[in-house]
Amino acid sequence: MAEHGAHITTASVADDQPSIFEVVAQDSLMTAVRPALQHVVKVLAESNPARYGFLWRWFDEIFTLLDLLLQQHYLSKTSASFSENFYGLKRIVMGDTHKLQRLASAGLPKKQLWKSIMFLVLLPYLKVKLEKLVSSLREEDEYSIHPPSFRWKRFYRAFLAAYPFVNMAWEGWFLVQQLRYILGKAQHHSPLLSLAGVRLGRLTIQDIQALEHKPAEASRMQQPARSVSEKIKSALKKAVGGAALSLSTGLSVGVFFLQFLEWWYSSENQETIKSLTALPTPPPPVHLDYNSDSPLLPKMKTVCPLCRKTRVNDTVLATSGYVFCYRCVFNYVRSHQACPITGYPTEVQHLIKLYSPEN
Repeated sequence: MAEHGAHITTASVADDQPSIFEVVAQDSLMTAVRPALQHVVKVLAESNPARYGFLWRWFDEIFTLLDLLLQQHYLSKTSASFSENFYGLKRIVMGDTHKLQRLASAGLPKKQLWKSIMFLVLLPYLKVKLEKLVSSLREEDEYSIHPPSFRWKRFYRAFLAAYPFVNMAWEGWFLVQQLRYILGKAQHHSPLLSLAGVRLGRLTIQDIQALEHKPAEASRMQQPARSVSEKIKSALKKAVGGAALSLSTGLSVGVFFLQFLEWWYSSENQETIKSLTALPTPPPPVHLDYNSDSPLLPKMKTVCPLCRKTRVNDTVLATSGYVFCYRCVFNYVRSHQACPITGYPTEVQHLIKLYSPEN
């Protein structure tokens, strides 16, 4: 068994193919960065909703834009994504022989570069949005909020029923490809690499030397722009390159801290965190500072603060503890992603149904 494990680890060293442990590690790097950054943004939004609330509402789009700058910078400068370069790997165009391989410092050809960006940045963004859509549709279907018309009802229900099987087939496709990679039957551990027309390989000594000398050569060969349009293009290129370089440098330094945050706030550690950080329950506030757009609390405790009518299907918002009609608070939270009373950022997953003793 140990011999077999050693064989997997050192397999294909001659043809620079990385082991399964290297490719899985680089895959998990960016997967861990997203939830860690999301938690940091959530803490900022909860501390000051007026100033940082937009970061939480537009987190997916902001993260995708930063990821686009980061991956485009690395793919064009090192022929690898950020996580692949972090582990000393590069992308090699399929069909290139060992003698005709481009140096990593030359970057990927445009066709393979934009395909790689599409699968590294755009596809994960669409997957996250699809999962959120399915989650909201399930909640609407469960509580009969905005029920679909009869014409779309069959498609609506069929989509919700088919999604788990489609997702299982998608994950199974990746698992089968990884098993084939371990057994030496495939050059790619991920089918997305095959669709992008590239494979992963280790950086050679020539690649490392070229990457180290590239910044100095670029500064020597840079010529001053003559026309105004050339100056504007040069300034924009420098600004985008500087932003991508700053982002990559900061992420390289903080990646271990971000992974630690993701582990610290994972569900497995919540009980440990609670035992270490347990404090007495604070007293209720003497008064509340209402936002200008927030409705005042009604005097009667049985009235919903949103519709000003007797509550129906009582539901508490766990973020703030206030009780509303389910339909009212669901629509508000879904539209504004914030508590209607306190303005704290929240999600529809924080709604909890309340049951009276009679029920």
